[in-house]
Amino acid sequence: MRSSAYALLAVAIVAEVVATSALRASEGFSRLVPSVIVVIGYGISFYLLSLTLKSLPVGIVYAVWSGAGIVLITLVAALLFKQIPDLPAVLGMGLIVAGVVVLNVFSKVSPH
Repeated sequence: MRSSAYALLAVAIVAEVVATSALRASEGFSRLVPSVIVVIGYGISFYLLSLTLKSLPVGIVYAVWSGAGIVLITLVAALLFKQIPDLPAVLGMGLIVAGVVVLNVFSKVSPH
């Protein structure tokens, strides 16, 4: 059951990254297609996120969701919008990823 919860979480993360990318393209919700992608993407993301909470602790789910989302949206922004992170940003994201790993591997809150 946990592996399927993590699979749902992965899809939720991808949907959130797509929605966030479209949010920029929506130009303040003034463009229809990107705006629709934002609403649908966030809807899918939060729905799947809610399903993962049936079998995984909220702290772990949110840490993974937000940490992976930060890293992935930064990669998308670098590729699509040429917003290249500087060294402090990369180091900060590395610390976020390290924190998520520590939570998942060593915390008693995380289901092992």
